[in-house]
Amino acid sequence: MADFFTIRADFLILKQKINGKRLVYLDSAATSQKPKQVIEAEKVFYETINANVARSIHYLSEKATEAYENSRKKVADFINSDSDEIIFVRNTTEAINLAANGLDFKKDDEIITTLMEHHSNIVPWQIICKKTGAKLKIVDTLPDGQLDLKQFEKFLSSKTKLVAVTHVSNVLGTINPVKEITRLAKKFGALVLIDGAQGAPHMKVDVNDIGCDFYAFSGHKLLAPTGIGVLFGKKEILDKMQPFLYGGHMIKKVTKESSTFMDAPERFEAGTANFAGAVALGAAIDYLEKIGMENVREHEKELTRYALEKLSKIKDIEIYGPKNAEIRGGVISFNIKGAHPHDVAQILDSEGIAIRSGHACAMPLMQRLGAESICRASFYIYNDKKDVDALVKGLEKVKGVLKL
Repeated sequence: MADFFTIRADFLILKQKINGKRLVYLDSAATSQKPKQVIEAEKVFYETINANVARSIHYLSEKATEAYENSRKKVADFINSDSDEIIFVRNTTEAINLAANGLDFKKDDEIITTLMEHHSNIVPWQIICKKTGAKLKIVDTLPDGQLDLKQFEKFLSSKTKLVAVTHVSNVLGTINPVKEITRLAKKFGALVLIDGAQGAPHMKVDVNDIGCDFYAFSGHKLLAPTGIGVLFGKKEILDKMQPFLYGGHMIKKVTKESSTFMDAPERFEAGTANFAGAVALGAAIDYLEKIGMENVREHEKELTRYALEKLSKIKDIEIYGPKNAEIRGGVISFNIKGAHPHDVAQILDSEGIAIRSGHACAMPLMQRLGAESICRASFYIYNDKKDVDALVKGLEKVKGVLKL
């Protein structure tokens, strides 16, 4: 098992004090902190081989291109795919939009998504349906925070063109059975896209084992910088898709009358890539692989189990999502009766504790929960039980300040 106490020392931001208190960062579902090794990797790139990739034949460009493509190979190995199935994008949102706009939807096609999705896996499909006449079906959640799989099976039909589902809910923490969902969808010939923004950073992902056609995730939630993300797509599907963006790098030939495009993945990477971000993403994957994704998952399960136990003892607290840490990621959303989430977050901030408050980009789910907004604590490799204890103590102060 990795030494998670030592790991925390790699995150220099966590050494600072907030309002004179030890920083307790519990907002990793929004963005992760970055270890010094990743920051150094990007710094070294800029200081030693910075040049545009796949453009020139001089030394720096060739070295930069080699580093960029090496990171693509690291991503492919990380999720067990081939390099030519990995497209670099800005983030999960762009990845999903790329797939949505690259596929050919027709009137009467059906797209199935779920009520627990982040807006980035609902809004693009709403727009596609408005443009094409396709129909959007949304699977409900059960009272325990899991998907209503019976309803999902009822929704499936020969009209189902695509199923878009989150791997892990950013609000409920629910880990969806994506392999089973994919198996059911494939019975009807449907494509499957998985939003892995909360999945890939926290557990071992094998897209071949899952059987999905697309898997999207962001670098900034996976210890890497902002502005770099990934769309995995099966090669035979990517080759049939239209590009989402047009311009330089992605072309084979341009005349005054028309253009032809390169094969995947280059055809989907128009313009200057975030090549430094891609190199840093490769360094982040190296860092996580050294720890072992199985260890990352076990660490978060232990923290989640501990936090659920401690938080459940607080009077008038409502915790959303599964109570079983085996089917839950390191995300705990809650509300305290009589306390607005923003007030809770502000008081916790005075104690050096950073959490998320608001609708968490999941407004349809908020409506289902009967809450305008929530408080959300989310864990990662640099958190420990002391952070959970600080949160519990902070919430007791919240109740005192608000006289609850």
